[in-house]
Amino acid sequence: MIDIEKLRYPIGKYVAPAAFTTDVIAGWIEDIATLPKHIKTEVEGLTADELQQTYRPGGWTIQQLVHHCADSHMNAFIRFKLALTEDNPTIKPYMETIWAELPDTLELPINASLLILEGMHARMAILLKSLTPEQLQRTFVHPEHNRTQSIAFTIGSYAWHGKHHLAHIMLAKNA
Repeated sequence: MIDIEKLRYPIGKYVAPAAFTTDVIAGWIEDIATLPKHIKTEVEGLTADELQQTYRPGGWTIQQLVHHCADSHMNAFIRFKLALTEDNPTIKPYMETIWAELPDTLELPINASLLILEGMHARMAILLKSLTPEQLQRTFVHPEHNRTQSIAFTIGSYAWHGKHHLAHIMLAKNA
């Protein structure tokens, strides 16, 4: 019997630590900085057919996962910048499942999103490494989740998000 929940969350769900220490945040920023390299390593040399493999029944293809990571992490970068430049802004959620069905996701080769991830994660890592303890506590409102999130919490969330989808790509390759 297939454990769908284990396939959906192969590394578990994101759980914020009790304290956002300097070491924990530095580790997350390193995870964010190196994600593009890890994704590229996993998808290099895959054929068009292999890019259409899924990690679970009804799950996204490897191609959709790569494009989703670019879409999601672009939103994360913008959310960080909004929180740094505005007072507790309300961010705009997006319909990720619908975005994953748009032509740029279904038809465009993944190289475009690999390039986006490489450049954007380099910028994001530099920005996040420069933040002061006070800046890490700046917040934004996420209306979809009906909560206020700190930059520190969100760094952890996106470090987890990258590893989460990297694990999906690895599962799909072995499916």
